[in-house]
Amino acid sequence: MPTKTPVRVAVTGAAGNIGYALLFRIASGEMLGKDQPVILQLIEIPAEGPQKALKGVAMELDDCAFPLLQDIQLFDDPAKGFKDANWCLLVGSKPRGPGMERADLLKDNGKIFIAQGKAIDENAADDARIAVVGNPCNTNCMIAASQARRLPKDRFTAMVRLDQNRAAAQLAKKAGVAVTDVSDIYIYGNHSPTMFADFTHAKIGGKPAAEVIGDEAWLKNEFLPTVGKRGAAIIEARGQSSAASAANALIDHVRDLATPGVVHAVAVPSTGQYGFAEGVWAGMPVRSTASGYEIVTSYEMDDFAKSKIAITNDELVGERDTVKEMLG
Repeated sequence: MPTKTPVRVAVTGAAGNIGYALLFRIASGEMLGKDQPVILQLIEIPAEGPQKALKGVAMELDDCAFPLLQDIQLFDDPAKGFKDANWCLLVGSKPRGPGMERADLLKDNGKIFIAQGKAIDENAADDARIAVVGNPCNTNCMIAASQARRLPKDRFTAMVRLDQNRAAAQLAKKAGVAVTDVSDIYIYGNHSPTMFADFTHAKIGGKPAAEVIGDEAWLKNEFLPTVGKRGAAIIEARGQSSAASAANALIDHVRDLATPGVVHAVAVPSTGQYGFAEGVWAGMPVRSTASGYEIVTSYEMDDFAKSKIAITNDELVGERDTVKEMLG
């Protein structure tokens, strides 16, 4: 049986905590399949510390002797790192420092993602698909996509899957069921505390989640804030941001985008669905197709859901206004 052509996966911030939790799972076949060979193109900033750490990660990958891992290539130049890449996983970003305003964070990251967007558009494979994890991921994704001249904008997606997974886990715990019993829970809007985890259409064991849980006050006043602020709670508990769960969500994000028929939450460019402003990257349910995805538009939102979506949309529009001079 002929071996499949290797898929080239470029990863930025590859020596960081999320990268370390991610790369071994890609190499083992968890992201693209147990019969899909991969070539890892690992990118880090051109500084001695990160580059040295990257070499160490590559040594560990070698030592795992993964049958599917055909090559590991290390880069400090994004233009070279994205060369012929089929998947570009943008994990690295500048973290928010003490006392830093969100507007400053957006602008500092904007410069990084302008450069990466250009490098991807000029060097990646014709079928390249991009997944942005580095925060603020929705707006970073919009900035990167704004630089694309060759690749279509809808190839650029941002990750809200961690929020979807968190929401499913919270509903399962409250209902006392396995997480596999929870379905149809999707994230709308920004990957931030304003995002809306739509419990109004979620199901538990095939029944409406709100009916199974029977506690509307909990859903509105505890469930939503818990999901929205889960990242901050993990930093408070662990002293570091979510790394393994973010890497796990990225595996889910890419695997489901590569599997036609799966419906899952992805931040994609809006053309006005669900009341989102045109041109922002907003979390919505999408159905993966052989050539990409289609937005699922069949969910009817009640007034509560519409009010929540309006809040997260306003934040996305505000972020776009903050960086508008950067958009190509």
